[in-house]
Amino acid sequence: MTIAPWASDPARSRGRRHDEQRDGQVRGPRDAFQRDRDRIIHSISFRRLRHKTQVFMAPDGDHFRVRLTHSIEVAQIGRTIARALGLNEDLTEALCLAHDIGHPPFGHAGEDALKAAMSEAGGFDHNGHTLRVLTELESPYPLWNGLNLSWETLEGLAKHNGPVRHPGWALAQADAEFPLELGHHASLEAQVAAIADDIAYDNHDIDDGLRAGLLTLDQLLAVPVVAQTWDGVRRRFPDGHPVRLARELVRTQIGAMVTDLLAETQARIADGGVRDAADVRAAGRTLVGFSEEMRTAERDLKRFMYANLYHHPVQLAAADAARDVVSGLFATYSADPAAMPVEWRERLPQAEPARSRHIADFIAGMTDRYAITRYRELVGPIDLPEGF
Repeated sequence: MTIAPWASDPARSRGRRHDEQRDGQVRGPRDAFQRDRDRIIHSISFRRLRHKTQVFMAPDGDHFRVRLTHSIEVAQIGRTIARALGLNEDLTEALCLAHDIGHPPFGHAGEDALKAAMSEAGGFDHNGHTLRVLTELESPYPLWNGLNLSWETLEGLAKHNGPVRHPGWALAQADAEFPLELGHHASLEAQVAAIADDIAYDNHDIDDGLRAGLLTLDQLLAVPVVAQTWDGVRRRFPDGHPVRLARELVRTQIGAMVTDLLAETQARIADGGVRDAADVRAAGRTLVGFSEEMRTAERDLKRFMYANLYHHPVQLAAADAARDVVSGLFATYSADPAAMPVEWRERLPQAEPARSRHIADFIAGMTDRYAITRYRELVGPIDLPEGF
């Protein structure tokens, strides 16, 4: 496969924070970005994503998406886009797989609770925590903390949504130890990972919402882009079963978004005179994106999903319960660190804010189920919505 001149080249990587050539050991033929992807896949934090919330918290149903399956789906979409644009697929995949690795239990509800609990210790945000996990907390190697990922992977995770003007403490700390040029745009691979995430959850959350009975097809057809796609699906399969046609709706809509994205991105690259990866970072704008028409349609879909699924009364009740679990655990461990596992309490700093940050690190790594179990053991009963 021919790689475009503006793709990230592992042979030109800016390297890793820690020198790995000291022992002279070579582990197979993989390049820098392939190693990054594999280190992420083999990490404990990645495995824990299988029991972390995507849309539904600690779901009973085997068919609902969780953070792990979502991340795999993002990677699939990301690789498709990267291949069509001639980008580095391995770097794109690594970024897609790792983009949510810093999420605490219960998704954004858990994040809100940790942010509030950490208000006197610098706060909490999942993107900064992703960098903290990968550079400090995951420690499978004997000579350094973290996975020692390449500069390009860390840069892409830090600013896949664009330049970071005011980084939180966790991201600022990672940047201080291995400068990531936070004021510039990231690689095209990072930009692809960011929008592949949007495409995945915009559409797969529809599938889960319908499966859960919190959305109906009639509701969805009030969204113009969905109605247009549905009309096309019905014309192609006039006798199709509604359940199967709903799945086809999701697939068709993903395809339409990807097709639009490719055309718009190729035009932006051509119009911007981009010649290499350095030009991408100096472009002063995001180059990977939808056309104005699709961007408007996608925003309309997001507004619908927030109003009808993410803020559905069932979901809001679950979010309230989740915040109670996380805030209750933080208060309990702060008052009685002996309740933490020995490997965590032995490393607990005595001074603030390091002490609170250490407790938050422990809680952020929990799965939904583990957090609920610990809460019941340490705090007491909690009234959880049906399905928890």
